[in-house]
Amino acid sequence: MRGNLWAHTNSEGIESQRLSSNKEADLIVIGAGFTGCSAALEAARSGSSVVVLEAETVSHGGSGRNVGLVNAGLWLPPDDVVAIMGESAGTRLIEALGKGPDTVFSLVKEFGIACEAVQNGTLHLAHAPSGFQDLRERYCQGNRFGAPLQLLDRDETIRRTGSDQFHGALLDPRAGTVQPRAYCSGLARAAVALGAQIYQQSPVTRVERKNGAWCVHANGHTVTVPRLLLATNAYHHLAEGAYAPEYVVVSYSQFATAPLTQAQRSRILPGREGCWDTALVMSSIRTDEKGRLIVGGMGNGDGPAASIHANWARRKLRRLYPDLGELPFEHQWQGKIAMTKDHIPKVVEFGPSAYAVSAIPGRGISPGTVIGAAAAKALLGA
Repeated sequence: MRGNLWAHTNSEGIESQRLSSNKEADLIVIGAGFTGCSAALEAARSGSSVVVLEAETVSHGGSGRNVGLVNAGLWLPPDDVVAIMGESAGTRLIEALGKGPDTVFSLVKEFGIACEAVQNGTLHLAHAPSGFQDLRERYCQGNRFGAPLQLLDRDETIRRTGSDQFHGALLDPRAGTVQPRAYCSGLARAAVALGAQIYQQSPVTRVERKNGAWCVHANGHTVTVPRLLLATNAYHHLAEGAYAPEYVVVSYSQFATAPLTQAQRSRILPGREGCWDTALVMSSIRTDEKGRLIVGGMGNGDGPAASIHANWARRKLRRLYPDLGELPFEHQWQGKIAMTKDHIPKVVEFGPSAYAVSAIPGRGISPGTVIGAAAAKALLGA
């Protein structure tokens, strides 16, 4: 099998250049994923100068390995968010992330990002009768907070997925899917067009405060700025003097089939909704623009247990769609997710005009876009 499908089909990007001289700017962003590129775009749109340093390439980490579901909100149901954060802050976060998909798809349209964007909703699938009861509770809570969720019965779920293995679903019509690496690369391209400077293959080796400014060292050169945003998430590399986010790393692997026939595409996810299920060990299904069926699940498909995960994907495909059971997988890849016990994103002010954003567990696209832009606004004075 070939590797990451999203790298194979990505038509967005920027000219790659390394940091090769000292720089000064209004803001530095470390990490060029959803959060970092969104922050850079927001800063550039406001007329501020911004430098982004990326150790590898734009969208190299979780952003370029994502399932591509543009979901609203968090994994947690709204009542849990409020219980953890308090009513005022929790409600603000729920409302902001509820608008996240519209924010993402508006940016796609505004900047002409070629990322296979489809805003037809996502389906949270009940893997068992108990899962459907969980969805019913999420439906009630979401509607109470103004989310236009729809609870689908088993027959409608079968019609939308083409599989009889689910007991119902929760449809969020605000949501959708994108080619995640292309979306992130498109944010970077839009930011550069507005004046942002993005340097790839430029790993940060040291961060220090000197004379009231942040000095960030990479490739033997220094970027001096009054404001700093750390947006490395699960792909953080510890540099001397840098803040170290706290999280547990969880791996997620995906397997993409050969393209389905037109007849198969008309039956299997014909609306191209992205899906994930209610099982404790979560899995996902979706299709891409060419009709490939993408099956994902927890675990590292590239580690010592690679064959176990490959066999799991084959069994999953056979169970969901028996007639596709022997369709070959053409791509396989995996990524890392930063998890914390409470599943709430972390924004830490670790120094003067310095934020670190991390632990956006499994929902990087909308929250990363929203929180990255908000962090840039806050650091730049809004």
